[in-house]
This record gives sequence, C-alpha cells and structure tokens, in this order.
Amino acid sequence: MDIGSILLILGLLLLVALYLSKPLMERTSTLVSDEEHEYSALLAERDRILNALQELDFDYTLGKIPEESYPIQRESLLQHGAAILRQIDKFHGEESTDVNERLEAAIEARRIEKGRDEALTLEDDDLEELIAMRRRERSEKSIGFCSQCGNPLLQSDRFCPKCGTPLS
Repeated sequence: MDIGSILLILGLLLLVALYLSKPLMERTSTLVSDEEHEYSALLAERDRILNALQELDFDYTLGKIPEESYPIQRESLLQHGAAILRQIDKFHGEESTDVNERLEAAIEARRIEKGRDEALTLEDDDLEELIAMRRRERSEKSIGFCSQCGNPLLQSDRFCPKCGTPLS
C-alpha cells in the first residue's frame, strides 16, 4: 500500500470517530421540570384508569366478575378518574365552574363543523350530478359492444378501438 492511501484511511477513520463521539462529548441534557413530570404522571394515571375501566367492563360482560362487586369497583374507578381529570384541568388553568361555558363552546364548535360538512355535501351533490350527466351522454352515444372482445362501441367508431375488428 502506498503511504497516501494509508493516510487517507486514517483521516477517514478519525472523521468517523469524531462524528460518532460528538453526542457523547456534548453536555446538554434535557431537564424535565417537576411540573412537567407531575403532568406526565397524571396523564399516565388517566390512561391506566381508562384501561382498567375497559378491562372491568369486558370482564363483567364475560361473567368473570360477580354482579355485586362490579358496580362498587366501577364507581371507585370513576371517582378516581374524575379526580385525576380535575387535576389535569388545573394544569390547563381551567376552572371546574366553567363547565357550562366549555360545554356550550364544544356545542358551537360542533355546529360549525356540521355546517362545513353540509356545505361540502352540497358541493359533492353538484359534482355527482355532473358525473351522472356525463355518463348519460356517453351511454346515448353508445351503439353496443364489439362481437370479438366485448369492448363498448360508440356511434362514430368504424373499427373496435381495442381489437381493431371492422364494424359492419
């Protein structure tokens, strides 16, 4: 081997080593505040309670849980879940007294969304009407099908556009 190729390989190895060691040398870390950690724990607890409720309902429908204990367990999970949701709302700065206002805002948003859907439906109806009109025009010009390949034929065709069979 030539000395130049050895130096080139060593240079490439040095660049690769520097590139791979760069993340290890950096001392930046993402610290999570106590508030973010608590919020994340609340979200995880909410998900755990929802999963527990789903499993409880499923087990009850399968008959694995006695009828006497099911309502007690379900009510306990619902109360715990409601407490967790109240704590999550506090993180968002939402007061529990504004429930009616939040409900009205959600209803209004739903009405606006429904109005947009109806407008899109009207546009779709116009488009569907144009498509139906185009299909009627095409079917009026059609004179049948090719006897050789079954391709649809138009009045202006002298030969089958697919197989070339002359039309008589």
